[in-house]
Amino acid sequence: MSATIHVENARKHYQSGDTTVRALDGVTIEARPGELIGIMGASGSGKSTMLLIAGLLEPPTEGEVFFRGERVSCPGADLDRLRAFRRRNIGFVFQKANLIPFLSAIENVALALKIDDVPKRAAHDYAEALLVELGLGHRVDNRPARLSGGEQQRVAIARALANDPPLLLADEPTAALDSVRSRHVMELFRTIADVRGASILVVTHDPRSVDLFDRVYEFSDGKIVATSRRTAPEALAAH
Repeated sequence: MSATIHVENARKHYQSGDTTVRALDGVTIEARPGELIGIMGASGSGKSTMLLIAGLLEPPTEGEVFFRGERVSCPGADLDRLRAFRRRNIGFVFQKANLIPFLSAIENVALALKIDDVPKRAAHDYAEALLVELGLGHRVDNRPARLSGGEQQRVAIARALANDPPLLLADEPTAALDSVRSRHVMELFRTIADVRGASILVVTHDPRSVDLFDRVYEFSDGKIVATSRRTAPEALAAH
């Protein structure tokens, strides 16, 4: 089975005056269906730049990005084409939930479907089903101000899943949460990978949930300096 996302020898360089900043310097990563992948490292190590490349938000300076075996991005890639491909295939979750404050939880999720011309009733029904799946069936009519930080992040995850993307990318999704809510969110990502078969890349500073990841890439100075794999008995049973 081919990887959902495979980033091959990616480099991303920026000019800062006369200096070339090597944000990424020859990085290769991949995520297969049903895998939860961690990307860790200090601030400025290249983690978020990696997510920009994998999420087709920017093309690499050098290297290639393959999606299910098809090359979709490389230096000079057409940004409009990347944007269209991204909307169909990739969901994003960020540190802040960024929910629309005057919409309820179900309306926030349904909006992502309506943008893609899903009929109102169908969008509402599927949004409700997603929120129930994520443990928020009793909160569907609450606006963000009435939700806890962890609940808001679950709504954001439901919104990211609205179009059933095969790839989900999360950038520091638990940074604003306490340890208990952080663990709940990471366990939710694990469940989504296992049940839905989605490939999930999570950028995080938090080592407390490292046991949930199938693989962890550790970044430093734009390079991968270590890779570890989950070898607990439950991981072996799951795969």
